[in-house]
Amino acid sequence: MKRRDFVWFSWLFLASCTAATNNGNSTKVTSETLRFTVTETQNLEELQRDYGTLRIALEEILQTKVEFVPVGSYTAAAAALQLDQVDFVLTGPSEYVVMRARTNAVPVIALTRPNYHTVISVSANSGINSVGELKGKKVAMWEVGSTSGHLGPTKMLMDAGLDPKSDVKILLLKGDGLPALRKGNVDAWGGSAVKYEKFLQDENLSQKDLPLIAKGPLLPDDLFVANSKFDAKFIKDISDKLLANQDKLLNSLLSVEEGKYQGSRLITTADSNYDMIREVYQAIGQGSFVQ
Repeated sequence: MKRRDFVWFSWLFLASCTAATNNGNSTKVTSETLRFTVTETQNLEELQRDYGTLRIALEEILQTKVEFVPVGSYTAAAAALQLDQVDFVLTGPSEYVVMRARTNAVPVIALTRPNYHTVISVSANSGINSVGELKGKKVAMWEVGSTSGHLGPTKMLMDAGLDPKSDVKILLLKGDGLPALRKGNVDAWGGSAVKYEKFLQDENLSQKDLPLIAKGPLLPDDLFVANSKFDAKFIKDISDKLLANQDKLLNSLLSVEEGKYQGSRLITTADSNYDMIREVYQAIGQGSFVQ
């Protein structure tokens, strides 16, 4: 998922203090239209191009008109939930914990990603063989808030006993991170296994050129979340219908970027499954915004 810098944290905190919400008043659905967005999209054109087939599938499965609501960023998606401008959102783990903290968004169903791992790579001649040996080194990552490209590799540093704020120098280089590692400008790169594999393929390299020193466990799943105004019966009804028709829904997602939903499944989920994300935010000094 695309991310923004931490400016949005402050903005969203202010919004949470001033916007009118109805989180305490659960209501049954009365509209014939379900307003829907995807947090990684920037505009209506992207929604229609990448998720038009998903919208149609949702309409058929839920037997309800589904209307796209472009929001521009996951900051805006959280605010839209808070202001009751959107009903249903497809989002990633990092975005979800922020939405949950600010809007009490309700997890409906999770969408697994079979190759959703973080890896840490080094140069072949680096002499570095473990994550713990990165103390004092420069580590390239993707961008702030990225689940697989920032929070995931940061958790791997933490698990190796390193303080991500003081023991390593993290450089947020987005797509320039792996090229920087190849040129020797950084000591390691932490990010998505999918992006790592694609870079090797595009550059005609092998793992011997940029060996992995660690591969993390599966990251928390993407998920569909609902506006907290809806009652539990409505949420369960949506969840049950999606599970019963998951083949149709999953087929509608096969063309999404990098094939990230290839081999995915729909599974039930719980808010506690995303505590790892909160743990990392806490470790990097941003815990107050996701609790």
